[in-house]
Amino acid sequence: MDLQLHNSKEKITVSDAVFAADYKESLVHQLVTAYMAAGRAGTKAQKNRSAVRGGGAKPWRQKGTGRARAGTIRSPLWRSGGVTFAAQPRDFAQKVNRKMYRAGIRSIFSELARQDRLVIVEDITVDAPKTKQLIGKLADLGVSKSLIISETADEKLYLSARNLPNVEVSDVAGLNPVNLVRYDHVVATVGAVRAIEEWLS
Repeated sequence: MDLQLHNSKEKITVSDAVFAADYKESLVHQLVTAYMAAGRAGTKAQKNRSAVRGGGAKPWRQKGTGRARAGTIRSPLWRSGGVTFAAQPRDFAQKVNRKMYRAGIRSIFSELARQDRLVIVEDITVDAPKTKQLIGKLADLGVSKSLIISETADEKLYLSARNLPNVEVSDVAGLNPVNLVRYDHVVATVGAVRAIEEWLS
């Protein structure tokens, strides 16, 4: 298939397998969920009755006191005792096969192309790390809330977008399903498109 370059009569030919694949909503949902789950710290921790300091001896004898039997002062029923179902550190990561991940990314790019949310430019650079310059370039492209994909990391471009809340800059190696579906438009350079095509083919 052919994709139109922005503000140009030229088109670039890309692979149908990458940019014209069927949209698989369930697969994309699984990728986004797995990516966000992997980002969770999972460091929540509480102390159960065995982890609370003290409580080694019976507070009083089993029989004869007239009081309810008690084995430890660190029982969850007691003040300053342990937590009944104490939270423990855990890993929230979900396994996603490599083929599934690539198929999901292909599905996202194909849907972006179908919805005209994929804007391809010859190149996007700034002379200096100035936010104002980048705002002007995005205005020329007619986009605001967008993800900018360059073939390799561009420090000036990254610094220019750092103060813009609805703009993110990424190279091809740093792409993930969350930032691809998050923004209204994805602005990609021709070099980035070729690198994506090579990665997902």
